[in-house]
Amino acid sequence: MHDLLEKYFSRGQIVELMYLSKSGEISKRRVKVIKIQGDSFQAYCFKRNAKRTFLINNLLAIVPVIHKERDVF
Repeated sequence: MHDLLEKYFSRGQIVELMYLSKSGEISKRRVKVIKIQGDSFQAYCFKRNAKRTFLINNLLAIVPVIHKERDVF
């Protein structure tokens, strides 16, 4: 998971992640990674509209957000 996080961070991509909180709840977040430090990373969370710190070991899934262009007729 760390390698994927590094890849999306280096590309400046916004990602969606499934995350296990400290209280055991699973949440889906859309974030932009700001900094990776050891076992954690800081990201801007679009759900909370704030900078948050996440534990890498609590990541369950991570995928890039891809915006497709729409054909307009």
